[in-house]
Amino acid sequence: MHVLAAIIAIVSGLLVLLGYFVPALTSVTTILLNWAMILAGAATFLGIFNLISVHGDKIRRREKGSLYSALLLVSLLGTFFLTFILGPNHVSMQILMSGIILPAEAMLMGLLTITLLYAAIRLLRRRADVMSFVFLVIAALALLGTATLPFGNMPIFSSLRSWLTQTWAVGGARGILIGIALGTLTTGLRVLIGADRPYGGK
Repeated sequence: MHVLAAIIAIVSGLLVLLGYFVPALTSVTTILLNWAMILAGAATFLGIFNLISVHGDKIRRREKGSLYSALLLVSLLGTFFLTFILGPNHVSMQILMSGIILPAEAMLMGLLTITLLYAAIRLLRRRADVMSFVFLVIAALALLGTATLPFGNMPIFSSLRSWLTQTWAVGGARGILIGIALGTLTTGLRVLIGADRPYGGK
């Protein structure tokens, strides 16, 4: 069974790879990619069912935090059925998106910023070196350049934030993406030659 899974993975990967270079195999590549999207959608549904099962079991056992689990399930199922019945472009769904989901995401991003600044201060207390100080200064500048201050926004903080986010942060993000691409390429090649078998068995 494991040998069959390895053969299917290797042949499928080679066909998709060759489809980008051989025009005659383009239709085969398209079919395989469509199958992959269907499998990804099925995996997403399984993940949702697993989420419902885990939190439903937590509510049934009345464990700690079961109230939050109930709130999660009610929000998940309510949003799903409302979207299914009314459609994503309905006025009610737009109000739900702009009035609840987007403010909640903004709140989480704000908490993330404060958490990063607090982590930088703790890091400076434990390890007072140059990189810890640089991390603290950058986090503080990003916070001051984004937040609405009582005495008004200062252009220097906004300019520094734009310079940090659009120059240094974008460069770092590109480096991370290049590393992810190289790692994905290496993993794909190892799957193609059968060295790695993440689809089951050793």
